[in-house]
Amino acid sequence: MQINAIPFGTTDWSNVARTEHPGERGIAYWRTQVFGDVRVRMVEYTPGYLADHWCTKGHILLCMNGELHTELKDGRVFKLLPGMSYQVADNAEPHRSYTEVGATLFIVD
Repeated sequence: MQINAIPFGTTDWSNVARTEHPGERGIAYWRTQVFGDVRVRMVEYTPGYLADHWCTKGHILLCMNGELHTELKDGRVFKLLPGMSYQVADNAEPHRSYTEVGATLFIVD
């Protein structure tokens, strides 16, 4: 990731409009800011959420609240609790997430 030509700034995430993204089950609510080529999101997954696709986008993801399970297409599953993060490169390992209890995430991609 290359971060260029972005002046210092702050974000009050409560003032960023929320968009709804239905999953196979449940809903993801995104609050998104774009800074040049960098997308930054605060994402909330409702309890029971399951992504509706395998993602190949690279991310750095921090679990802030709840519990997140991320499944790789090869069958491995990783559990994130608050304060835990993962990172994956673009086109490296297809992944999808789910949660039984809900989760709040901070994602940079």
